[in-house]
Amino acid sequence: MSISTGLFDYSDGTNTYEGYFAHPGDGDRPLVLVCHAWAGQGDFERKAADELAGKGYAAVAADVYGKGIRGSSPEENEKLMTPLVSDRAELQSRLAAALNAGLDRDGVNGKAAALGFCFGGLCVLDMARAGQAVQGVASFHGLLGGADNLPSPKISAKVLALHGWDDPMATPENVMEFSKEMTSAEADWQLYAYGGTSHAFTNPEAQDAANGMQYRADITRRAWAACDDLLAEVLA
Repeated sequence: MSISTGLFDYSDGTNTYEGYFAHPGDGDRPLVLVCHAWAGQGDFERKAADELAGKGYAAVAADVYGKGIRGSSPEENEKLMTPLVSDRAELQSRLAAALNAGLDRDGVNGKAAALGFCFGGLCVLDMARAGQAVQGVASFHGLLGGADNLPSPKISAKVLALHGWDDPMATPENVMEFSKEMTSAEADWQLYAYGGTSHAFTNPEAQDAANGMQYRADITRRAWAACDDLLAEVLA
């Protein structure tokens, strides 16, 4: 399979963003939107898009910060992420722009799912909460807190949360709140809780166990297998 890749600009009418598109190279394929962690779209998300294209999907690595706006330190990352976590309606609007830009690409058949990592996990859950045009979402070690602008969502997308039980950014109490929210939303939802696993477990650069961030190759493999099952189900 010959994968084609490239960057492209898109807009929400106010800001310009830079997406990354990966495609198997032939035919119209279902779209998988990849939502980035707190630093912004980078090599990690683009690699995920490439891997998804290798599995037969059209993939777009989204950008919710703006073209050329990226963080290079925890302090910068937090400064970029916090305003959007605090204004979920704005975040959801930027996610809708990314999804629409992906669906408008040549080689996309109209079906869509979304997956995301860390902050990107919160992003895809908000896409489901907001009723955006995705058939399913998968959150990898995502932030789980509900959206204050959508206190009682009804969720039609299938939801998969892939969670490290020792994640300090999504505590067992947060997990219970999430489970209640999903049940109240009448969602078709699943949660995989991996014991002895902390935040950022899919990222090989996460090597800070003392602060609750540690890569786990074995858990990454299990989580991707569950995600692949979801994508196959909702994008068939």
